[in-house]
Amino acid sequence: MNRQQMQAEFERQLHESAELKQKLAREQGETLTAIAVTIVDALRNGHRVFFCGNGGSFSDAHHIVGELVGRYGYDRPPLPAFVLGAGVASLTAIANDYGYEQIFSREARACVQAGDVVVGLSTSGNSRNVCEAMAVAQELGAFTVGLAGAKTAKMDEVCDRVLHVPSSLTPRIQECHLAVGHILCDLVERALFPKP
Repeated sequence: MNRQQMQAEFERQLHESAELKQKLAREQGETLTAIAVTIVDALRNGHRVFFCGNGGSFSDAHHIVGELVGRYGYDRPPLPAFVLGAGVASLTAIANDYGYEQIFSREARACVQAGDVVVGLSTSGNSRNVCEAMAVAQELGAFTVGLAGAKTAKMDEVCDRVLHVPSSLTPRIQECHLAVGHILCDLVERALFPKP
């Protein structure tokens, strides 16, 4: 691939990503709003929000939690947000002693309470460990949110709300999940701590 081809590919992929985000806005705006309202209500009432995912989605979960605990757009009090599986010792112990599919669900059982919100990120919507965490969270009385790709998946069975990115390409789905995460952080911050 030469320099000109690289530039053309750069432009093509950015255009593809932008078009997908516009399609997501048209198709999933109501779902995103409902998720934001649920998270705001939970935090306003003294509950917490948890995130989980694998690989890039795990990194995205950390990114979003960092924005909520720290700040997104301006200084305000920190929010109680956590990543399931963030403790390496617990994660590896659970994976070793109980199986990788329980790395999030076992921690959810230990930490999640009724009224909390648990958000699972899975580009396929079928990640077993994420879906098991959602099932446990529902059992405990938490509200469960899934961020997935285009296809109906296991996540639809164990989540109260699922935002489906209308794509089957993992990188494009992850880009949209992070964009959605940023928008949620902005909406939550502005709803809970409006600027004077």
